Amino acid sequence: MVDLLAGADMVVHFGAIGDEAPFETLLGPNFIGAYNIWEAAYRNGLRRVVYASSIHAVGMHKKTDFIGIDAPHRPDTFYGLAKCFAEDLASLYWDKRGLESVCMRILSCAQVSNPRAVGTWLSYDDLIQLVTRAIDTPVTGFSVVYGVSNNDRAPVDNAKASHLGYRPKDNAEEFAKEIFAEAGPLDLNDPGNLHHGGPFAAVPLGNSGLAKLNLKADDTGKK
Repeated sequence: MVDLLAGADMVVHFGAIGDEAPFETLLGPNFIGAYNIWEAAYRNGLRRVVYASSIHAVGMHKKTDFIGIDAPHRPDTFYGLAKCFAEDLASLYWDKRGLESVCMRILSCAQVSNPRAVGTWLSYDDLIQLVTRAIDTPVTGFSVVYGVSNNDRAPVDNAKASHLGYRPKDNAEEFAKEIFAEAGPLDLNDPGNLHHGGPFAAVPLGNSGLAKLNLKADDTGKK
């Protein structure tokens, strides 16, 4: 990894297992892999790491809580725990070594196909803008920002990340009428309906959360 980053100014890190799995499965790619990125970036004198974090770092916060970027870590899975580890790694490397990081807590970057996604959707166009702002902002220090579009029902607050200049344009409300018409009654005994992590908050540790989401590719963005 050190050789791969030689001569770079920044690194954008999206590489990991993107689902809940047994801890031993995630340990290499999600935990040690994150360390390898930050250490290689530091050794090569990079200016910044742009990291794809996740809502699952704070997924056990209740949906009734409108959380900001300073919400305490409350992971919902081992996957979310890995995101907490990487965010803390980013904070540590900024405080001790002066390496900047932007941790993008992505909510749902997929087609709006369920009631939760009406609030959590991140369109592809807004994702591109988010990554671009994370790269182009002159000074970031250690920053956290939620990756979510300009949804009327967005459950998170980016007010304290305004220095990044991220101004999402898309709004999932255009899908709301159809989605809610097709949805059945909300089961308030299901932890997935009560926490920010959605189904990840409900699955047993080590079991797939994506399998509960019935995700579809987002074909609403510009080609």
